[in-house]
Amino acid sequence: MTPEQMQDGILHGNPAVQRRAMAKAITLLESSRADHREQADGLLTALLPHTGKAFRLGISGVPGVGKSTFIEALGLYLIEKGLRVAVLAIDPSSTVSGGSILGDKTRMEQLSMRLEAYIRPSPSSGTLGGVAEKTREAMLVCEAAGYDVVIVETVGVGQSEIAVHGMTDMFCVLQLPNAGDDLQAIKKGVMELADLVVINKADIDPHAATRAQAQITSSLRLLGMHGNPDHANTGALWQPRVLQISALLGQGVDGFWAAVSSFKDMQTSNGRLALRREKQALSWMWERIDFGLKQAFRQHPQVKAMLPALQADVAAGRIAASTAARNLLLAQMQ
Repeated sequence: MTPEQMQDGILHGNPAVQRRAMAKAITLLESSRADHREQADGLLTALLPHTGKAFRLGISGVPGVGKSTFIEALGLYLIEKGLRVAVLAIDPSSTVSGGSILGDKTRMEQLSMRLEAYIRPSPSSGTLGGVAEKTREAMLVCEAAGYDVVIVETVGVGQSEIAVHGMTDMFCVLQLPNAGDDLQAIKKGVMELADLVVINKADIDPHAATRAQAQITSSLRLLGMHGNPDHANTGALWQPRVLQISALLGQGVDGFWAAVSSFKDMQTSNGRLALRREKQALSWMWERIDFGLKQAFRQHPQVKAMLPALQADVAAGRIAASTAARNLLLAQMQ
């Protein structure tokens, strides 16, 4: 399938053709080949005027918190409301073999059978922050295809998993009822950026869930006063909330979506949503520049010539790593 056929399929194809075109387009975007990269850039430019209308929702949380179960319950709820849902599930890649299981789709068995839903698992491929390198591009493909809500499910690795905050309109963190004490709840990082905290599996231990809700609510209030300026304690800005749900039983999903809708309305009216997307677009540009410069550096003839000897010297302890890096940078600049 050519990029032109992918574009036509994404924008005008019937459901079966559109899904195939989306899959091919995202595979093209994820390719590291230079000719594929050029084709992918052309495809993205053509699709760009048709993007920006979906609501982008980031879902993070530790492994085992029930992200996939929650997303399936939410997706089915949204479909019943007449919306189309795209899910980009990021799967951790092995540091040994480099492979990924890509099994998130099997946990969303009911959702994956719905024509109104599109689920795409992607490997993290060593990218830090809980997302894949081309997640932003994949989101644009889903938006161009007319999906109303694009959900990004992160790897689920811990408190440093904040990259999804830089590419979505709303960042939600899932917690377990017994996830730690007051100090754990107030730690900087992922909690500081959360727009909404959801305590999942609240049905297992209702008392622990209520206790966790009170602790996290108190912590978020403190972080709002001293942390994220977007969560400052003023009436014009969004105040992060803490909700209890049971994704397995389907309890609390309607309350969650009501909170998301409230967030969307407030952030749209005060201009924060548009400002957030502008900052994210610029951040994305600089991220790709950093990646391109690193790639160009590795391919520089003089760097390639010096690299084997310097690597051997660093490994043997004959030269400091910082000195070797400086020599390579000087060679590239000259």
